[in-house]
Amino acid sequence: MELREIEIFLTLAEELHFGRTAERLRVSQARVSQSIRKAERQIGAPLFERTSRRVALTPIGARLHSDLRPAYRRIEEGLARAKAAGRGVTGVLRLGFEAPGVADLITSTLDTFRTGNPECEVQIREADFTDPFAKLRHGEVDALITLLPADEPGVVTGPTVYSEQMVLAVSSRHPFASREFVTLSDLARDTVLRAAHPPAPYWQDEPWYTPDGHPVRRGEPVATFQELLSAVATGAGICPLAAHAADYFGRPSLRFLPFRDAPAVHWGLVWLASGETTRIRALATACA
Repeated sequence: MELREIEIFLTLAEELHFGRTAERLRVSQARVSQSIRKAERQIGAPLFERTSRRVALTPIGARLHSDLRPAYRRIEEGLARAKAAGRGVTGVLRLGFEAPGVADLITSTLDTFRTGNPECEVQIREADFTDPFAKLRHGEVDALITLLPADEPGVVTGPTVYSEQMVLAVSSRHPFASREFVTLSDLARDTVLRAAHPPAPYWQDEPWYTPDGHPVRRGEPVATFQELLSAVATGAGICPLAAHAADYFGRPSLRFLPFRDAPAVHWGLVWLASGETTRIRALATACA
């Protein structure tokens, strides 16, 4: 039996009416009758009992329907998935950002994804400042753009989407404010403020030391990024930040000084291993 003949048989087995089957499949009743007769010749036994009043499955027809229906459903699902892949992914992709400004910095990447997947809507979400993985763990976002490395249980690290240098945020009244640059060793000369999630792995160790071995005095973590900037502006301490902060959060009370010797930081796409979808894989491909 060919695929179309299987479809006609399964539909007639559900409708038990030649007219309704023909209407549902948009073919003639003669086409339905011919297909069923052909199938019965191939099987070597009647599949339906036909009278002027009713159509019913024979025991062989009922068994054939039971065997073919699950297999045909899998074929339909497979074809639907293939068609969806040909069109691009669909639905909604909720994408969290640890630093909302990075969403602007990777506009071209997001445009590439949207162009290739026009039926998929990307919704931008801001991640929690002190716990950027919270929305990911709670299912409020599907994927997250965060600082790498992302050392979280059950989290898959995808491609790096953006890399940039570090700057040091200081008060405009700070002794460093007139400098052209700073070094990592300068971190030992003041209190270093931070969020709960530091901006680079070499600031996560307990305790912190500069590359030349001097201890770094750290302030208490703050609750929001605006609180962090306000604390720096009032002279409570200094803070290493990703360089785009200078463009997005500049104000007269702050100075952002480039590091001469700090390695670059990298923002990457991550997601829960248990929550991987075709949408996430398509975004990872666009980011690569």
